[in-house]
Amino acid sequence: MALLRLFHAFYLVALGSLAGSLATGCEDKGPVAPNISPERRSEAEYDVARDYFFKAQPRQALEHIHNAVRFNPDNAKALYFASAIHLFFCSGKLELLDPDCRLGDAEDYVRRALKSDPNFREAKNTLGQVLILEKRYAEAIALLAPLTKDPSFESSYLAWGNLGWAQTLSGEIDQGIESLKNSITEPRFCVGHFRLGVAYQTKGDLAAAEQSFTNALSVDAPECRGLQDAWAARAAVRGKMGKAADARADLERCRDLAPDTVAGKGCVEALARLQ
Repeated sequence: MALLRLFHAFYLVALGSLAGSLATGCEDKGPVAPNISPERRSEAEYDVARDYFFKAQPRQALEHIHNAVRFNPDNAKALYFASAIHLFFCSGKLELLDPDCRLGDAEDYVRRALKSDPNFREAKNTLGQVLILEKRYAEAIALLAPLTKDPSFESSYLAWGNLGWAQTLSGEIDQGIESLKNSITEPRFCVGHFRLGVAYQTKGDLAAAEQSFTNALSVDAPECRGLQDAWAARAAVRGKMGKAADARADLERCRDLAPDTVAGKGCVEALARLQ
């Protein structure tokens, strides 16, 4: 479940790459005309889906992206976006996941996108994310390692972040640390900083873990300052380091962000134990 909660922040970062690579604007296209070719209807439905999604209406987006795929099953952009929308429903912070969180569908769509366009690098990275969520770490590593070295992938830091996370979760801690260090060559990639902190924490390097969590929370972006798992993780590290007051402050910030999420409830419980 923690994997899915963490994916929320990562998704927001990756979505910026998606917007830049696939979207040229987010104006409302209006209804799709019925008297055009299936390929053009697919593109029009894709545009409508994109507009709905960036207006925070993901269910409407999902309906139209399914139409886009139905009109043109080889539309790689639409297939990829269908996968991304399904993954969005896996990014919820509550224990009860959205019923539209279907990793099998996300994997199917992104594999179809890659079949249609084998050089679709963003789709390769997204497939790596899906494999990680499915705990298929060896497959994710095999897919992502070449992508990190692909000079044509402009957002390679995302691939490094996924590779390092897969390595860390599979027990390859030192390799994960090195990969995650590469991911934070993009200094605003707060999820990379967070994951690096987890890797250091797992290794027992508490000082380095604390600094990495601090780096994650210091990025001036709402999704980074609101990364509850980072507040909770830094609190745990600071508690072990004997920094009781700082740990309490982190737990309080975590609680105040959203006390009803899984992470928030954990912070509330940790605060109660300090009473």
